[in-house]
Amino acid sequence: MKMTPPDIASDPRTIVPLPRWVTARRTETFEDVAFLSGYALGHLQLVAGQPEVPHALLRERLALRAAEACVAFSGRIERAADLRDSYHLLRPGDLPGPAGEVYLQWRRAVERPVSSRGLHRALPDLDAMDVAVWLDAGEGVPLRRAAAVLETVLTERPRARAAALIMADAAFAQGMGATHVLPLLALGVKRADFNATGEDLVEACHRAVLSAVPEVLTLAADLTRRAAHLRAIAPKLRAKGAGEAVAMFLTRDAVAPAALPLPDRAARRLCDRLVELGAVRELTGRDTFRLYGV
Repeated sequence: MKMTPPDIASDPRTIVPLPRWVTARRTETFEDVAFLSGYALGHLQLVAGQPEVPHALLRERLALRAAEACVAFSGRIERAADLRDSYHLLRPGDLPGPAGEVYLQWRRAVERPVSSRGLHRALPDLDAMDVAVWLDAGEGVPLRRAAAVLETVLTERPRARAAALIMADAAFAQGMGATHVLPLLALGVKRADFNATGEDLVEACHRAVLSAVPEVLTLAADLTRRAAHLRAIAPKLRAKGAGEAVAMFLTRDAVAPAALPLPDRAARRLCDRLVELGAVRELTGRDTFRLYGV
């Protein structure tokens, strides 16, 4: 029997969390966790189909979270704000450093439709043929396919955890019929899961999905509300180029005033005005080199 969350089906503009019986239930058997993760994914797919969701912005924000998680797996302490700063403070010719490189990989992985070519662009240190072979390494239902890809990459590149998770999430997205990578497994896997194989790894991936989906739904709901507010106040903005600026805020995790299609002073005034209207937030807490985002 197909179970569709009735509150989403009846009002597609509303993004609601998973039912409590999904998130609060103890999952002791493989069958339990597989059933619950499947329900969570069905719930997420309904949300992903809603045009009001700012999908590109959601992917970028999740890429930042995924990068933060991958950096933590490597034993580093950079937080999301540090990774965001490292990216936006880069100048032509600068090297991003190990943590910054992980963030670049995730940003590139989510920005283009899933393909072996696009993934090689995100993971240039890997051989293009390896990337193509790994993407097709799994078979069967999407989550089993993703687990097989994760295991294959980790077997051949045990230290390439970020790359393995990018490849696994890409294989999962492709298996689900999605056009773009949505970081998901990377948000929910545990450090110990990297040592799992076979059915144990498949179960770990189910648990990762069950852990990640509530976070993704919460973020999607928040960004959808904020994006709706930004669209609503956009007609009130009189600055030339304001429409293009709004479009940038609706698709990017963070924007520096200098990146906006306005003169420097006008860009800073527009950002201050948007903050006053509650449409965007200043993300750094600094007086200089500020970043703004929905």
